Amino acid sequence: MADQWYKGLVTRIVQETHNTRRFWIQVPEMEQFNFKAGQFVTLDLPIHEQKNKRWRSYSIASPPDGSNVIELVIVLLEGGAGTNYLFNHVGEGSELILKGPLGHFTLPEQLDKDLFFICTGTGIAPFRSMAQYIKAHDLPHPPIHLIYGCRQQCDLLYAAEMWELEKELTDFHYTPTLSRDENGWLGRKGYVHLIYEELAKNQPAHFFLCGWKNMIDEAKHRILALGYDRHDIHQELYG
Repeated sequence: MADQWYKGLVTRIVQETHNTRRFWIQVPEMEQFNFKAGQFVTLDLPIHEQKNKRWRSYSIASPPDGSNVIELVIVLLEGGAGTNYLFNHVGEGSELILKGPLGHFTLPEQLDKDLFFICTGTGIAPFRSMAQYIKAHDLPHPPIHLIYGCRQQCDLLYAAEMWELEKELTDFHYTPTLSRDENGWLGRKGYVHLIYEELAKNQPAHFFLCGWKNMIDEAKHRILALGYDRHDIHQELYG
């Protein structure tokens, strides 16, 4: 399944922030699009003659629900051929070519260590899928810390949903942090690194990192400095 290309039908698009959209894609030739929370799909976009320069990969933001519809959340990148095509030429009813599911950025088989989900921007996508999957299946789990960095409050994705999930899912802790000062913001300010350094007290833990390379590189360095092993760190690199 993972190596086969399928036609996807864009059934819904929502402008989530000034530069981010949510895309719902149905795979009509399949009754179920089965994947593990945290996996991604690759789109083949008509933006280049060479196929490997047409491919763009995006984490699935929706949890596995037994349907043939998945959700992607995509940010418009300045000068990005792939995202400019998706934002300017793809609408509801458009067809896309995709393959998947792909990737090993998934929950451990045994949920027996604290989970730190550390992300920036659209890097929240796989963690939203994981958290909603845990809730939907009522899986016993250790404390989960979703630490989410953005520039401004208006950039936060799924904020209302995550605040609600914090009420509904036992031991799920949502900590958004803004890197720019903002009047009226009562939450954390600064970068994600100080937060997981405060929360990680040498307890056994898995650290899942998703976002841009600079954030991931610094996080890996800091987590190792806390005394954790490199096998405790899992990453999904964007860009």
